[in-house]
Amino acid sequence: MRPRRAGSGQSVAERAKEVFLRLDREMPGARIALEYQGDVQLLVAVILSAQCTDARVNMVTPALFARFPDAAAFGSAQPRSLWPYLKSCGLFRVKAKNIVAAMREIELKHGGRVPRDRAALEALPGVGRKTAGVVLIHLGAGDGFPVDTHVGRVARRLGLAREKEPRKVEERLMELFPRAGWGRMHQLFVWHGRRTCAARAPDCARCTLADLCPKVGT
Repeated sequence: MRPRRAGSGQSVAERAKEVFLRLDREMPGARIALEYQGDVQLLVAVILSAQCTDARVNMVTPALFARFPDAAAFGSAQPRSLWPYLKSCGLFRVKAKNIVAAMREIELKHGGRVPRDRAALEALPGVGRKTAGVVLIHLGAGDGFPVDTHVGRVARRLGLAREKEPRKVEERLMELFPRAGWGRMHQLFVWHGRRTCAARAPDCARCTLADLCPKVGT
């Protein structure tokens, strides 16, 4: 007979609470890895991070931001002029086009500032729900629990969500965690997914959540 696992018998809500407490204790310095100054740089960096590592984005943005310091500079440019800075980021032509188009709208409709309203933000070219959510929580301007590949993977492995569609995973996590902790929990899940609960080779032996995880020992 398989021994009783620590944490067995807990409700999903109880497990979620314990997950938050342990990750928060283990990773007090968890923060967004992208380097930026101000709302425009944040939005550009998050757009560039799609299908690209944050480390790679941080390599290209210093020169990019020196050349295009604000929404007006980006918006007055032709997408092709961004290509030399973005070539190592992947999908650079599409990203350049979206960044320029988004900045033109920001300059024209929002006075050069990234809108703090989710609907207005998601209406910008290249900005979907996840991108908008990440931007808003780091601007302190909105609620949400952005679900990227790390967040979705960790949530499913821990049995906190079964869904695969990011919007449904987000809705489930928002039910489980208190509103005030959504932004913090998002970042903790990202860090845990990158540092311990990797896609191909999760380091279960040193995972602080191993006794709470239905996937360990099965």
